[in-house]
Amino acid sequence: MTADSKEGYKLGYLAFQKGRYPNFMALTEAAVRGAKPGEKPYKLYDDSGLYLLVHPRGSKYWRLKYMVDGREQVLALGVYPDVGLAAARSTRNRAREELANGVDLAAQRRAKRKSRSDTFQSIAQEWLERQPFTAKTLKKAEWTFNDLIFRYIGKWPIRTIKPTDVLDVVRRLEKRGKIETAHRTKQRIGQVCRFAIATGRADRDPTQDLRGALTPLRVTNRAAITEPKRVGELLKAIHGYQGFVETEFALKMAPLLFVRPGELRNARWEEIDLESDTPEWRIPAAKMKMRRMHIVPLCRQAVALLKELRGHEIDSPYVFPSYMDRSRPISENTLGAALRRLGFSNTEMTAHGFRAMASTLLNERGYHPDLIELQLAHAERNEVRAAYNRAVRLSERREMMQDWASYLDSLRRRVDAAKPGRASKAKTTTATRDRI
Repeated sequence: MTADSKEGYKLGYLAFQKGRYPNFMALTEAAVRGAKPGEKPYKLYDDSGLYLLVHPRGSKYWRLKYMVDGREQVLALGVYPDVGLAAARSTRNRAREELANGVDLAAQRRAKRKSRSDTFQSIAQEWLERQPFTAKTLKKAEWTFNDLIFRYIGKWPIRTIKPTDVLDVVRRLEKRGKIETAHRTKQRIGQVCRFAIATGRADRDPTQDLRGALTPLRVTNRAAITEPKRVGELLKAIHGYQGFVETEFALKMAPLLFVRPGELRNARWEEIDLESDTPEWRIPAAKMKMRRMHIVPLCRQAVALLKELRGHEIDSPYVFPSYMDRSRPISENTLGAALRRLGFSNTEMTAHGFRAMASTLLNERGYHPDLIELQLAHAERNEVRAAYNRAVRLSERREMMQDWASYLDSLRRRVDAAKPGRASKAKTTTATRDRI
């Protein structure tokens, strides 16, 4: 204990004695303000059970010590300097009056804590802590709750929230033209309410009564080229791309692997095995939308591209690092911008469109939809079936991925062999946001 804390303890002890010996002085505001932290927590005593608990980190807490049925109890009265000495004494006096009248202060505090734990905000924060969100998804979810929900119904007990209350929250967004945000906000409120039902803190989900109450959501679809001849023209353009080497190889890998753009640009060399008989890329669960590790079998063409890229000796843990900062991957707009440079508008082809392209053409080539869905890493509603598929169908997926790569090569060769002529008009298809 430091000299300051020893002196403080001495003053506190003398102040405590005032309860027995009136000649001793109680605490002063100057003594409280000047109390220095010591190596261990210590107490500065005032009159009638009131004391200040000083922590080593400098925090100061008001506490009231009292006896109930021969047992010592402690009541928290606030934090200094938010609660000053005079306010702490006033709170102490009221508490002692209640104690004299037989009020159970501890039971009152427990009831108050319970009511706070049943608010929408406290339950929403508990729900958020349990979600396996990526950092990006978590940030979006926290923004939705903090900026759009908590300010209106955050402090309300969740059992008291009615459908009209939820409607008031989302209608504010509708009036601003934020239709998609309104639907997403309603969805988040419903998720928290269902969590509260499961944990015994709510009886029903008020969002269920709002079906059809909101302006219908106009789904924005992602364009993708799916007509084989036009796919060949796209691939030829990609193989003629001239720009940063990282962008060039990312463009060439995108149609071969058809993973999500975020998964592709965040690929790291440590996740990729190029030397085994079955080369593959194992994407960690933390990077996947469905929060499960995903295996991408690497075809011969992909292995050759990755080995060539590795030969450039780019000093980065990322396979496709940013040209400006090697410690970061290429930006989320890089592939889209490259496609625009090649002459493909965002209504014709997007970086996400390689997934729709693969899904459409692989289905046309006769592959089982389950196999395609597995390679797209879509969610399987039946978890037992999903686990079985992931375990036993990897060899089939390897064959499919190699066949797909060879098929893409054949489409590109057809364009190379064709006589020069007017490029065919793009045939596009779309894949909805929640599936691709």
